[in-house]
Amino acid sequence: MIWKIAVIAAAVLVWLWQLFLARLSMRSKDRPIPENVRDVYDRETYRRRLLYSVEKNRLGMVKATAGFAVDLVFLVFNVYAAFAGLFGPDPWPQMFGVMLLFLIGSLVSIPFDWYDTMRIEQKYGFNRTKAGTFAADRIKELVLRFGLLLGLGSMLMGLHQSFGDWMILLFAAFATLILLFFTFIYPLFTKLFNKFKPLEDGELKERLTALLEKNGYRVRAIQVMDASRRSTKANAYFAGFGRMKTIVLYDTLLEIMTTDEIVAVFAHELGHGLHRDTLRNHILLFFEMLVIGVLAWGVLKLPALFAAFGFPEINYGFALIVIFSAGVELLWPLMGLVSNRFSRRAEYRADAHAVREGCGEALISALKKLARQNYGDLSPSPLLVALTYSHPTLAQRIEAIHRTERDA
Repeated sequence: MIWKIAVIAAAVLVWLWQLFLARLSMRSKDRPIPENVRDVYDRETYRRRLLYSVEKNRLGMVKATAGFAVDLVFLVFNVYAAFAGLFGPDPWPQMFGVMLLFLIGSLVSIPFDWYDTMRIEQKYGFNRTKAGTFAADRIKELVLRFGLLLGLGSMLMGLHQSFGDWMILLFAAFATLILLFFTFIYPLFTKLFNKFKPLEDGELKERLTALLEKNGYRVRAIQVMDASRRSTKANAYFAGFGRMKTIVLYDTLLEIMTTDEIVAVFAHELGHGLHRDTLRNHILLFFEMLVIGVLAWGVLKLPALFAAFGFPEINYGFALIVIFSAGVELLWPLMGLVSNRFSRRAEYRADAHAVREGCGEALISALKKLARQNYGDLSPSPLLVALTYSHPTLAQRIEAIHRTERDA
């Protein structure tokens, strides 16, 4: 019984933490706006941005509470064990049953996602998603999530049964490789949700190609993604490992930015490549997976934990639920403090590279446009930044860019 209390207590703490972060985000509206970003919004737009943030955070709190309520019912009344028993006594079908029920439980979030997209995002002028597109996206996401969970559970079961305690290192290594594989094939997954077309010939294509080639990279393709099917929000990214890159531009980005600004954004991204930030992230990912491997090893050594929730023996699917929903979520604030600090330092370095490419002022202009287009928070709580932000605030980045320009 002590293990049941411990797991439920962990779930309660995770839920309270989610509510705390939402409240912290909502309180940012009372903070003064730094001088160097006061021109991002006019008074009316800023008022709407604050209302938007409050509505999003309130919905997030309700969504977190609904998800917690479902989890609590499943845990308190041993629903996972009862459902798994319907699939027979063998370990793999029982794991399949637990994973399936976990997926069914996650369906509680869909009405909140619908309200978020079709009501709040629509109200503030961001949404372009049609009902059919929303439904198709959710189905694809559920299938992909279930496949990933089932794959991780099968890997955990196979490694533990074959290698015992050695599964810690092996699980970390294999989990890292799987995640890197998904990163590698991410462009294929995006094609399940979006359509792509080549960027038309012209100045932008020539300057992006020249920028990459100047820094030792080769361009496989420059593609435009139809992000406007779902939202007005803008973004861009690199795809591909090593020196061969595919550039992906949201069509919404092309609508709001000049050629100089888009080149500045990719000068920043090149800074990440030249400083090998992706490699550092991969190393950090391995250590995070190692922590998860240690948690898995600890959970699988506790048959009393499984018995407390009604299982006659180890269930690898339930082990994953405990590891990720309780263990990892409890450790994530500490892990996030470290990883986010490294990430923010990497962003400063990448901005500095854009300055050295002569793109400092264009990058500032681009960042302000992105903040305006995406309703970015201009003055978030410093505690919230330390705990959850992978990027410095807009004001901090602009200050650092100006400092780099003065020192150049």
